[in-house]
Amino acid sequence: MSNININQFKTYDLALASALVSCGFSIDGIEKTQYNGKSSFIFHRTDKLDEIIQSYWADDLSVNPKAYFDVLKHIKTRLYSGV
Repeated sequence: MSNININQFKTYDLALASALVSCGFSIDGIEKTQYNGKSSFIFHRTDKLDEIIQSYWADDLSVNPKAYFDVLKHIKTRLYSGV
């Protein structure tokens, strides 16, 4: 995680990014790498965001499945359309 400040959270995990957006957080930016095709998702870091991330990794986070699927489709559209 280079070139990132303490007020940002960056992840390459599409499922985590989708869960965070489903919980009401906005993606501040998407960085696409040239060499491996991966994209990272950047969020504004808050205590609440960190709490949700911990819940996600502890398998203790519940989100509305339809909302999650809609967010996942939207993020994929952004990735593939270059927006």
